[in-house]
Parts: sequence; structure tokens; C-alpha cells
Amino acid sequence: MVKHRALRVLIVEDEPLLVMDVEMMVEDAGHRVVAEAASLYDVEAMDPDLAPDLAFVDMHLARGTSGLSVSSLIQRRWKRTLIVFVTANPSMIPRDFAGAHGVLAKPFSRNGFLSTLNYLEEGICAPPPVSRQPADFVAAEMLLAGWNAPS
Repeated sequence: MVKHRALRVLIVEDEPLLVMDVEMMVEDAGHRVVAEAASLYDVEAMDPDLAPDLAFVDMHLARGTSGLSVSSLIQRRWKRTLIVFVTANPSMIPRDFAGAHGVLAKPFSRNGFLSTLNYLEEGICAPPPVSRQPADFVAAEMLLAGWNAPS
């Protein structure tokens, strides 16, 4: 595997133990968690200059907020951030992914998460990815189309 630059990762999840697990896996893979949030309000309060490369966003968040609202905010604020929904109920994701780039189903294994992270790293740093799309990750059509478009 070719090592690319370290990604700047945002974790939007309201389960503290899952946040700790994801943070540890991201950092073990050589990337950096630049922020964590448990609700839409936490993301709204973040510095607009944060600009993460990748955001893992749960669907059901604290304070009655949703991952769909967070995704919409991220798309407006940080246009280049790749958004991956993380949910136990992927059928809740709209067919067009509401502008997000993919979904990772819960529960996921460490290997499944790391394979997805590696695949996304390749796609962000040197598209298209050379690895096969992991079985645990469902990519949005627009993501695959963008990675496979002639440059």
C-alpha cells in the first residue's frame, strides 16, 4: 500500500465509546481526528476554517439532531469534505445519499472500518482508489463517477 498524506477527520457521533474506538482506529491508521461532535449544534459551533478531508457522520445524534442535517451543513461549509454516514439502518439514507458520499453500516469490524478508511484515503489523495471497494462500504454513485471521470 502506498502511504498518502494524513487525512484530517471529523467524527460526528453521540456514543462516547464508539467515538473513542473510531478515533483510535483513525489515529492508528496514521490520520488525525481534528474534531468530534455529538450533535448538529456542535458542528455549527466549529471553526469554519477547520475543513476536514473526511467526516464520519452517525444518523441519529444528540439533542434530537440528525446526520442528514449535519451532512447538509458540512456540504455548505466545507465543500471538499467527503461525508460517510455511519448507521445501523442504512435504509434510512436517501437514494441519492442526500449529497453525502457513502455509508458504512453499523456494527462494523475493525478490519471493515480500516479497509473503508484506506479506500477513502486512496480516493481522496490519488483518485481513483486502487483497492477494491470494501464490502462494508456502499459508495454513492456521484463519488464513484467523480473518481472515474477523466482528468
